[in-house]
Amino acid sequence: MMKFSAVTAAVAAALSVAFTGLAAVPASAQTTTWQVQSHWPGASSSFTDSLERLKETLEERTDGRLVLELHEAGALFPASDIFNAVSRGAIEMGTISPAYVTDLIEVAGIASGLPFAFKDVWEAAYFQKNIGLEDMLREEAAEHGVFYSTDKVYPTEMVVTKPIENMDDFRSLKIRSSGALQEFLTAAGAAATYVSGPELYPALSTGVVDGAHWGAAQGAMSMGLYEVAKYHVLPPLNIAATDAFVINQEAIDALPEDVRQTLMAALEEQFWFRTNEYQYKERLALAKAQKEQDVQTLMLPEAVQEQLAETALSFWEKEAEKGEKAAEALQKLKDFRAALGY
Repeated sequence: MMKFSAVTAAVAAALSVAFTGLAAVPASAQTTTWQVQSHWPGASSSFTDSLERLKETLEERTDGRLVLELHEAGALFPASDIFNAVSRGAIEMGTISPAYVTDLIEVAGIASGLPFAFKDVWEAAYFQKNIGLEDMLREEAAEHGVFYSTDKVYPTEMVVTKPIENMDDFRSLKIRSSGALQEFLTAAGAAATYVSGPELYPALSTGVVDGAHWGAAQGAMSMGLYEVAKYHVLPPLNIAATDAFVINQEAIDALPEDVRQTLMAALEEQFWFRTNEYQYKERLALAKAQKEQDVQTLMLPEAVQEQLAETALSFWEKEAEKGEKAAEALQKLKDFRAALGY
């Protein structure tokens, strides 16, 4: 009995120490796991290079205290429902294109890319971060309890299954598109329609569409589009901040202060890192496609470019008609272009 009592006392003491140790773990050291729904399929280059990169960065810099559990396109919600799912707290975080929220955020159509607005990537990046477009996006998203952070700026370039030699060729195209670009391409005479990421390759390979844009060269390669579409079209349809992270604001507020600061710093760094990395990888991807898959670079004829530019200018004004905020954003763009001498 004395031995049993001694053992019991030792076990009780050990358990007491263990439970005391658990109780002493500060809340700031506990792990927070967020559910993250992406609009990118797992095969998309951005799923790996953007979303998985951010996951690894946050887990490393928070010592595993903020964990992102990733879900590819369609796993939990359709792409068009991601913003609302984040807004109502069904998930903590998501990735979207601003094209998916033009009914909720007035300047989203401009953010998703006015055609022919910029000539170089640095211009679009500067306009987004330094001239104030992202601030306007954040103000509107905040009305829905969502924090908005741009992933990167990059060109959007089409791939097509047949050459374009004149406007009649262009008008004959059935093109997978979305958001403002879908409206623009339709206004320019093509038959533009939305096709989700997982359905894009089958649509292109079976002739449901003749062309598509999914980013530019990297997107086309990662989605297998060059297998069936051998023409990469230049110049870009637009250069814009076409991808973004959306995060439930209450989820952010619930984080310990140091983790929250790490998150904000990582998101800001992500924009500049990915914008630059994307341009480098674009060159590599297109060169590889040309060498290994017989892809041809197709420069649109001058007459086609002029017609598209004319349509673009009138399209800009229609975007401004969506409201005061859209009109303000467009005026910022016009002033910026004027300052550059355009």
